[in-house]
Amino acid sequence: MASNPKPPWWLKPVNKVMIAVGRLGVLGDKGPVVLTVVGRKSGKPRKTPVTPMTVDGRRYVVGGFPGADWVRNARADPEATLGQGRRATSVRLVEMSEAEARPLLRQFPTLVPTGVPLMRDAGLVTEGTPDEFEALAGRCAVFRIDPAAR
Repeated sequence: MASNPKPPWWLKPVNKVMIAVGRLGVLGDKGPVVLTVVGRKSGKPRKTPVTPMTVDGRRYVVGGFPGADWVRNARADPEATLGQGRRATSVRLVEMSEAEARPLLRQFPTLVPTGVPLMRDAGLVTEGTPDEFEALAGRCAVFRIDPAAR
């Protein structure tokens, strides 16, 4: 597996399309989920499409690449917004410890099968088995999505 994985070349253009589709709201609740976090350097809102997964009634999101900007931004300021269609919800991202992340990552290939080819293309996994994903604990961040504090 790659020691310094890079996102596939096509990821940024596809993300921009997904964000635009989300902004238009044409697919409503079936459209992409867009996570907005504040840039740690710029202070500006930064958007990225994500695929939350639900485990035991709680929602989680996995950082698909070690060192991803949105992950570093969420660590600096965990207050965020999740948008889908024309609806946006304020949330707080709580990073899971390596031990807490293991069982969640193990479920990732089953719950988010669309993420497997992306992580395989980046060299993070070779076959996309639950064992390979579990082994990413400590490399790929996992955040629990909590309601924002009021």
